[in-house]
Amino acid sequence: MQIGITLASERDLRVLLERILGEGRRFTHAEAGTLFLREGDFLHFAVVQNDRLARELGEEEMKRLLQEEPLHLRELSLAGHVAQTGDILNLHDTYMIPPDRPYGFDARVDARTNYRTQSILVVPLQDAGGNVLGVLELINALDRGRVVPFDSQYESLVRALASQAAVAIRNARLEDLSFKDALTDVYNRRYFMIRMEEEHKRHARFNEPLSLALLDLDHFKEINDRLGHRAGDAALRDVAQLLLKHSRSFSVVTRYGGDEFAIILVNTTKAGAITYGERIRAVLEQHTFGHGTTTVSLGIASLPDDGVSADDLIVAADRALYDAKRLGRNRVSA
Repeated sequence: MQIGITLASERDLRVLLERILGEGRRFTHAEAGTLFLREGDFLHFAVVQNDRLARELGEEEMKRLLQEEPLHLRELSLAGHVAQTGDILNLHDTYMIPPDRPYGFDARVDARTNYRTQSILVVPLQDAGGNVLGVLELINALDRGRVVPFDSQYESLVRALASQAAVAIRNARLEDLSFKDALTDVYNRRYFMIRMEEEHKRHARFNEPLSLALLDLDHFKEINDRLGHRAGDAALRDVAQLLLKHSRSFSVVTRYGGDEFAIILVNTTKAGAITYGERIRAVLEQHTFGHGTTTVSLGIASLPDDGVSADDLIVAADRALYDAKRLGRNRVSA
């Protein structure tokens, strides 16, 4: 009941998803876990947590390695099977799955991170109408530091948590609609301003770095003038999707206005933000849009490097973006 009340009161989808996975891990003593959200025929990695890898690699590197491409439901996977059937899987050892089962375990992530996913409890995030909104995976139950199977008594408890979580996710998504840009389906400027204030307060309280990237499409007016607004709109949608694909799940991608995007980089230093900006610039330069190629200019700013307030951060990033365009475009300035 307490968990249900907590989930129902949370409206920030990112925080909500972290909390759902954290609660599931807490009472099952799971070392790690993953939460997927379903979008059509795909499962997207929304939250990943792994205590051991976070200690060994650091939080950011751990999340970079674990956040894979979306899973297609037709792929042979544990999460895909649960999303399609609504069943629970409670496996003692993922490496001992018989070949005749209608699901399988992909060990490539384990190999890349030098980790072993042994016991696993996979539960659908299913609402009262039977709709599966996502999948919750709890990995490696611990008992005095030793990996053990998940106790079967946890299955009904985790399913109850998942049902409450599905309702909370649905409500948070409905609220999200008022904060989404209709053309690109990323967050709008209204949401950007709200989140900037929230993240600045978190920065001030916990002394965590906070960065902002402002991105502007180079010569965007020429696309509209030469090919029409439909081509321009298509380019904006493509940029938005590429930003989502190549940004971490806890980064906040927004359409700031016109052909300008703002990405709030939570708990990211200035050096990390510059690296992110260069990666995004290269991705967009190499991408073939419907009209051809497009480059972008980016301005980077961080707290505490470039000020003390949210307004300071926005002004500094805007100034850096102006410098990037003044110096010839298709570059990152900080």
